[in-house]
Amino acid sequence: MASSDPLSPTGGRAAVRAETLASSGEARAERVGGNMARRLIRRPLGQLGLVGAGFFIAIAVIGPWIAPADPFALGSGALLPPGRGHWLGTDDLGRDLLSGVLYGARVSLLVGLAAAGGAILIGVSVGAAAGYWRGRLDEVLMRLTEWVLVVPQFLIVLVVAAIFGADLRLVVIVLALVGWPTAARLTRAQFLSLGDREFVVAARGLGASDPRIIGRQILPNALPPIVVAGSLQIPAAILAEASLRFLGLSDPHVLSWGGMLNQAQNFLQQAWWMPFFPGAAIFFTVLSFNLAGEALNEMLDPRARTAGL
Repeated sequence: MASSDPLSPTGGRAAVRAETLASSGEARAERVGGNMARRLIRRPLGQLGLVGAGFFIAIAVIGPWIAPADPFALGSGALLPPGRGHWLGTDDLGRDLLSGVLYGARVSLLVGLAAAGGAILIGVSVGAAAGYWRGRLDEVLMRLTEWVLVVPQFLIVLVVAAIFGADLRLVVIVLALVGWPTAARLTRAQFLSLGDREFVVAARGLGASDPRIIGRQILPNALPPIVVAGSLQIPAAILAEASLRFLGLSDPHVLSWGGMLNQAQNFLQQAWWMPFFPGAAIFFTVLSFNLAGEALNEMLDPRARTAGL
């Protein structure tokens, strides 16, 4: 019978093998991103999406500093078409639309990023707990996930906004609370698949704690589909926020693209530029993040890694 003494040759080899298997989980996580840049170069639409997403994030950060005017400042020229002095025209109160679009980017992107981040945080926590500990806990958490998944998400956001008001923080919280089931199901599936792999069993054999196994062995290897799900949550949250603002459920003192579309409803024929430019900003932002999400999906696809692409 093989000796369990780590000082014996057999025991020493077993200990070395266990440590090697445990470290292979971390090494595998590092290899996941090894060829990402090469695969991205082959996908021009993905590059365009990532560049576009980065551009709109940059606009959200620096927009208030480069805006030519105060977006709330009333002007003497109402409904002026795009031209010198007002590159995107003015609205019915003479306010500069370019400044409004630049200021509105911050609110729309902030809602999208914060809501997606909150949904991923909740979903990963629920999915990791369900997939790692399994049993009764898994059953309870998955029933809860299914219940949230079947309820119309935008309807919940709409009702909450109508009852309690469309405060920006409340909108972010509600979008996060209704958007986490997809991330939870993906995380659970990854944990169920990776939980019995050799490097995880070896880590348990070496006495690693559950938080260390979850955070250092399983979660890094489960990240690809979670990252993709998070990137696709961003445009969904932006559209939900814009829809609320378009329906008039918004704070008039907070400028956003959806709010600008709401104000433009009565001037579709007289001033085409009022709905066009905020709508175009929403369209290209959502398109950019969707293309970026698809690029990440292809880059992190395990089938592509297996094929050596």
